[in-house]
Amino acid sequence: MKHTIVALVLDKPGVLNRITSMIRRRGFNISSLAVGASEAPSLSRMSFVVEGGEETVKQVTKQLQKIIDVVKVADISKENVVARELALIKVTTTPATRSEIVQLVDIFRAGIIDVGSESLIIEVTGDEEKINSLARLLEPFGVKELMRTGRLAMVRGSSTVKIDDDQLGAPAPRTASNGAPSSDSPPPGW
Repeated sequence: MKHTIVALVLDKPGVLNRITSMIRRRGFNISSLAVGASEAPSLSRMSFVVEGGEETVKQVTKQLQKIIDVVKVADISKENVVARELALIKVTTTPATRSEIVQLVDIFRAGIIDVGSESLIIEVTGDEEKINSLARLLEPFGVKELMRTGRLAMVRGSSTVKIDDDQLGAPAPRTASNGAPSSDSPPPGW
């Protein structure tokens, strides 16, 4: 089963590396990860798609919350969400196949963003299945390249993964039970 987790993180160098290192060390299966700017200038929003059961999702969110640069984490899998991906698909064309490819692009409400003498680049947004379906239909023509974003998701309506004003500053350093900085704390002087 796939679960969607959204995290707000401090927008500074090394954060993505710390998060992906934690995920790798613990052996979680992340099928997609997307990160970008958020509505707050000092924070970025990450969207993870995690494969596994409820226990896996609990562990991922628990481990993410331990990382000093993570401000907030939410599992939005059971929420009513809008979820989208973006894909760029470069497909081989000939004068004989071009019109058929253009028709497929129109059916999927995608767009042609580059035209070459022997290829087209198609931009498509939608849910994972829509993108998979278009890619499968384009395979017989010859898909040269395929590039996808991860899932981006947002809770519908007034519910949000919101940033509280007190979370906009840097979180206090975490310490281990012996008072030493925890392994997820940044080095002194950061």
